[in-house]
Amino acid sequence: MKYIPDLLHGRSATALTAAYLCIAAASAVAVDLAVASTIGVAGGWTPTRLVGDWLLVAGSGGLLYGAVTHHRQRAETARRNLETSNQQIQVLSRVFRHNVRNDLNVIQGYTDLLADRIDDERSRECLETVRETTDDIVEISEKLRVIEDASPERPDGRVDLVAAVHEALDVVDADGAALTVETPSEAWIRADDTVEFPIREVFENAVTHNDGATRRVTATIRENGTTTCLEVIDNGPGIPPDEREVLQAEEETPLSHASSIGLWLVKWMCETQGGTVRFDATDDGTTVRLRFESASPPATPTR
Repeated sequence: MKYIPDLLHGRSATALTAAYLCIAAASAVAVDLAVASTIGVAGGWTPTRLVGDWLLVAGSGGLLYGAVTHHRQRAETARRNLETSNQQIQVLSRVFRHNVRNDLNVIQGYTDLLADRIDDERSRECLETVRETTDDIVEISEKLRVIEDASPERPDGRVDLVAAVHEALDVVDADGAALTVETPSEAWIRADDTVEFPIREVFENAVTHNDGATRRVTATIRENGTTTCLEVIDNGPGIPPDEREVLQAEEETPLSHASSIGLWLVKWMCETQGGTVRFDATDDGTTVRLRFESASPPATPTR
């Protein structure tokens, strides 16, 4: 059975208006006859009585045609603009990920060669700065690849969030940081394997951007019936208010933008998993909550 929106979708403005005029004109005749029959003057009914009704139907049909045509034109313009934007993003991403990264690899190679030939400490510090900067840009290109390759469709698989957290912690360089993990034995969520990227990014931010004398990070998993939440608390400097506002507004401007692609990766990748993310920052640190749809554990195979 098709619903009305399905029947209307793709119809031309002319076809929709013609259908409306036919139905409205027939309805006007039926209503007038019903009224005349009710008050007992059906015998005196003549088509001239419908002139006013048909004029009203014709006028409203013209308004309908104009509204549908205007809407279709705006939708077509938006579609073309979206296609152009997607093409531009794909080209820029390809150039950044391949062309720029190849150039960065060349810079890194020459930096290593120069490091072996330079003796003074000041020059070595400058080369180390160049190396760190190129490493950061290469890391950004990897994050862009993760975002570009992510499927926009909601996953239909399930992942043990507890295992995903421990796998992320194994990858993150947490040397010197005090990590506390409080989790149940398992916590299954509706997600796929790419959920590891936002989880890893949250832990990397909590550890790497923490300049405290003693870096402390606490991770807690709580199940609440239909949802499961991963809460990560650190005692770092926190996310600046303007960056949190950018993420909430979902829009960047030249004067208001996030300083790293990592926060966007966390937001986008969580949302593609059907989850949500919340950032709270105080003078004592930052709290990040990743909330996902809970899933039942896989059935244990029987022997």
